[in-house]
Amino acid sequence: MQQILSKYFIKQKMMRTVIISLIPLILSSIYFFGWRSLLLLLIVTAAGIITEGIYEKKQGKKISEAIFVTCVLYTLTLPPGVPFWIAVVGIIFGVFFAKEVFGGFGKNIFNPALVARAFIYVSFPEPLTIKWFKPATGFPGGFAKYLTESIDAVAQSTPMLKFRETGITEPISNLLFGNIAGSLGETCAILIIIAGIYLIYKKVASWHIMASVLIGFTVTDTLLYLLGSSSIPNPIFGILSGGFLFGMVFMATDPISAPKSKEGKWIYGILIGAITVIIRGYALFAGGMMFAILIGNTFAPLIDEVVKYFKNSRKEKRKEVTA
Repeated sequence: MQQILSKYFIKQKMMRTVIISLIPLILSSIYFFGWRSLLLLLIVTAAGIITEGIYEKKQGKKISEAIFVTCVLYTLTLPPGVPFWIAVVGIIFGVFFAKEVFGGFGKNIFNPALVARAFIYVSFPEPLTIKWFKPATGFPGGFAKYLTESIDAVAQSTPMLKFRETGITEPISNLLFGNIAGSLGETCAILIIIAGIYLIYKKVASWHIMASVLIGFTVTDTLLYLLGSSSIPNPIFGILSGGFLFGMVFMATDPISAPKSKEGKWIYGILIGAITVIIRGYALFAGGMMFAILIGNTFAPLIDEVVKYFKNSRKEKRKEVTA
C-alpha cells in the first residue's frame, strides 16, 4: 500500500493528519445513517482521484494526497441519501474547475470541496435540501443498516430548516451528540470540536481563523438576536447547527484558499462568521456557512494585499520619523 501511494501520490504529512482527524466523523456518519455513507465516500474518492489523475498525468506530475481530504470533506457535507451520480458530478466539477484549472494543488483560489458542494447545491436543490434521513440511535445504530429511514415532515428535518419553518430550536444535547438529521459529518458537534483541538495541537489548522470565525459569528448573531430579529436564533444554537462548526474547523482553515498573514486571518474569519449569520437570517439558504467561506476565499488575496500595504505604509512612516 505504501509503495502504491509513493508511486502515484505526492506525500503530504499535513493531509494525512487531517484524514486522521476525520476518521471519527466518518465512523459517526455510518453509525447515524448507515453503510451507504461509506459507499458514497468510496465512490466519490475514486471519482476525485481519477479526475485529478487524468489532469496531472498530462502535466507529468503525481496526484496530491490532498485529493483524499477534498473527497472526504465534500462527502461529509452531503445528505445521506444523495444519488451517487450527483455526488460524482460534484466532485468532478470541484476538482477540475476549482483546482486543476488554476494549476493544481497549492494554486487554487477556492476550496475545491466547497465549490463541488455549492455546484450541486444550486444545480440539484431537491436532493440537497429536501430529502433527509433520521439518525439511528442505540446499538448497533446504523452499523446494522444500509440507510436509515427517510424524513417526510419539516418538523423532523435539519435543525436550521426546522427553525426557519417553525421557529423551534433543537435541544442542545441533540446538537452536541449528533441525534439530528443533517449532512453526513456535520451533525455531531462534540466530534468536530475534538477534531479542531487535535488539528490545532498538531499545528495543521490555524486557531486564528477558527477563533475569528467564532467571534464574527457570535457577535453578529448576538446583536441581531437581541435586536429582536425573528429569523436569527440564539447564538449557541447557531454555532452548534447548520454545519457551522464543520466549516469553521475544516473548510475556513484551508491554508491554500485562506489569507497567509496573521492579521489577514483575523479579518477573513470575522468576515466569514458575520456573513454566515446574514445569509442564514435573510437569504434563501438555511445554512450559509458554505457560501460565506467561498465569499471569504474571493477576498482572501485582497485582504493579504491590504494588510501588506498598511504594514509597508507604517514602515515608511517610521523611517521618515527616524530620519
